[in-house]
Amino acid sequence: MFMIFICALVAMSAAAPDHYGPPPTRFYGIPGAYSGPVIPILKDEREGPDASGVYSFEFETGNGIKREEQGAPQEPSGAVAIQGGWSFTFPDGSPADVSFVADGAGYRVESDLLPTPHPLPAHAIAQIEKARREDEAAAALSGRYTAPRTSYRYPLIRS
Repeated sequence: MFMIFICALVAMSAAAPDHYGPPPTRFYGIPGAYSGPVIPILKDEREGPDASGVYSFEFETGNGIKREEQGAPQEPSGAVAIQGGWSFTFPDGSPADVSFVADGAGYRVESDLLPTPHPLPAHAIAQIEKARREDEAAAALSGRYTAPRTSYRYPLIRS
């Protein structure tokens, strides 16, 4: 029995790590385990929210990340209207700037990073303009305004 105890003790000491310290550089998957560089907070200003609901904050980090936001209640609903933005630099050195507004009209974001639709081809613009002129002519003939049609049908040709 004593020999089994000695063997178990030797096995445990051989299996023990030779050092204790921070996790290796690429140590993902364990909460709280981070061994990257410490990034300083250069600016951190916060105000509110006060009794009326007005607030603002702004921070900036040592690696160039900036974030700011202001919010205030809108009358009469009391919903908070918010505006703000953030900026950072991509690893290739190109800047990223994003601004937004969130209020009764919805959430609107502005940035050069957002995709934009392709411009309409000239023939599509011509078709839209022709349909608009037809709607105006029909409204003028009827003597009253009618909303633009949402669909256009070709007449059936019967033989």
